[in-house]
Amino acid sequence: MPQSNLEKQEAKLKQLNQKIKAEKNKIEQNLGKQIIRSANLDYGTLTTPQIKMIAKKVAAFLNQAQNNQ
Repeated sequence: MPQSNLEKQEAKLKQLNQKIKAEKNKIEQNLGKQIIRSANLDYGTLTTPQIKMIAKKVAAFLNQAQNNQ
């Protein structure tokens, strides 16, 4: 039985959403790597609380920079 146009569109939408999610993950990973490299941090010694603290500091800095524009 052939797929209806709606089913085809749903399949395309699902595929597009998967591509978007993959691209977002790629950007998040690259951003994290760049922050770690720029701060000369050691992957092996980073703890979850340290990662959260760094993320909060980066976010606060970026928010402050946006507010100052």
